[in-house]
Amino acid sequence: MNFSRAKLLYKLIRKNQKLATRRHPMIDKNKAMKVFIYIMAAFWAVYLMFFGVMFGTIDFGTAFENFDMIDGGMIWFLIMDFYLRFSMQETPAQEIKPYKLLPIKQNFLLNVFLIRLGLRGYNLFWFFFLLPFGILAIVKFYGVLGLLGWLLGWWLLFVLNSYWYLIFRTLNQRSWLFLLIPTAVYAAIIYFGMFHSSEHQWLFDGCVQLGRAFCQWIPWAYLIILAMIVVLFFVNQRMQRACVYREIAQVEHIQKVKSTEMSYLNRFGIIGEFMKLEIKSTMRNKVVRKQFMTGAICTLMFCLLFAFTDVYDNMTFMRTYICVYCFACLGTITLTNVMCMEGNYIDFLMSRKESVLQLLKAKYYFNCLMLIFPLLFSIAPIVQGKILFIEALGCMFFTSGAIFPFLFQLAAYNNQTLQLNVQVTKAGRSTKHQMIFSLAALLVPMLIMYILIVIFNVEVAAWVMLAIGLLGTMLSPVWLRNIYHRFMIRRYDNMVGFRDSLNHD
Repeated sequence: MNFSRAKLLYKLIRKNQKLATRRHPMIDKNKAMKVFIYIMAAFWAVYLMFFGVMFGTIDFGTAFENFDMIDGGMIWFLIMDFYLRFSMQETPAQEIKPYKLLPIKQNFLLNVFLIRLGLRGYNLFWFFFLLPFGILAIVKFYGVLGLLGWLLGWWLLFVLNSYWYLIFRTLNQRSWLFLLIPTAVYAAIIYFGMFHSSEHQWLFDGCVQLGRAFCQWIPWAYLIILAMIVVLFFVNQRMQRACVYREIAQVEHIQKVKSTEMSYLNRFGIIGEFMKLEIKSTMRNKVVRKQFMTGAICTLMFCLLFAFTDVYDNMTFMRTYICVYCFACLGTITLTNVMCMEGNYIDFLMSRKESVLQLLKAKYYFNCLMLIFPLLFSIAPIVQGKILFIEALGCMFFTSGAIFPFLFQLAAYNNQTLQLNVQVTKAGRSTKHQMIFSLAALLVPMLIMYILIVIFNVEVAAWVMLAIGLLGTMLSPVWLRNIYHRFMIRRYDNMVGFRDSLNHD
């Protein structure tokens, strides 16, 4: 393939990728969501610029310059960048499938998508922090040319990180256990590089020397990064080639699942049957299971961090936020998509009178039972004296009696089917209602409790939260029936949305 033809195909593929989102049948429903995402991206950009200016002017009180301190913490930037990519970056294998019928070599397609992966604008996102920081901290020592060399080096590091991420993003499709590998690698690097020897931190010193080499345009600094990029590029090429074959010649493997009768739920009739469905969906369906595990792991990590470190001991605001977040996190992740899972069989669900009402009740009871997990996790901070037992109890009942009723309102508005056994990033597309409700569910309760603590004290705030939660929990039959009636009013519009999103995916 000559260069001119390759260049033409590259431009056509880039154009097709831009048109793919615009031609999606759900684009009209997601316009408001896109505007909201752009606003949030602009907020974080301004936030990073603020930190860039702040770190560029403060005095760290060490013999190192400010840019040395940032370069020395290079590993932390790369770790944050690695894990943030899981919500934004997909594998090229899914994007190649539509082109397989065209007379284009597979290796060329793989190279195009891998090159575009390295040239993505996301690799420049951290420049909102690095650019203002570099202007203040580097220009006075190395000039504008040194700043450009420094930024070029950082950009190559983020490109390297994108290919490093892609390896484990691909392996994650087989098993989430592969994610333990980069976690173990990062933990070993940090331990042996920073904490194993108190006299000499070779990781910090090496990163400082690398950053100074970038500023001085020393060739070996760039060549090392470029060599690692080339190696990871070809590793990803081989992995994606195998992944493309699996995507196209995918054979559905039906595993024999041991059926659990759960006869103890039979006494609850139809509600018991729907609770069985919720439990089995959480255990068997890939997307639902990952959502549940993500919420549980986040809750456990925050509780352990809160209990066994003193990071938030003198921060009342963060202490309140973590206490509320630990109970609201799991329910917010799962209930944001309330009724989206049922879009896979919405026609059958609507065939029985008031089956939706029984389903909503089963979902509510199931999520209330799941609050046992954050209550057990909170035993550690309670024993350490970080929070009161009544405080944890108040947050738990406030979640069931105030946050859950608020999130269940989405049952009347959600109309996009949640794919149950695909990648989480492709399972469904968040709407403006889901984003607004999830943010409000995590922030508003925290503000309420914080205001009560400021006005009164922690114990009074906990009792007020407990009273509100108990009242909302006891009134659950009333507000669940109200949501059911509103859902039935919108049922035909919602069913059209469920079908469209299911047929497209």
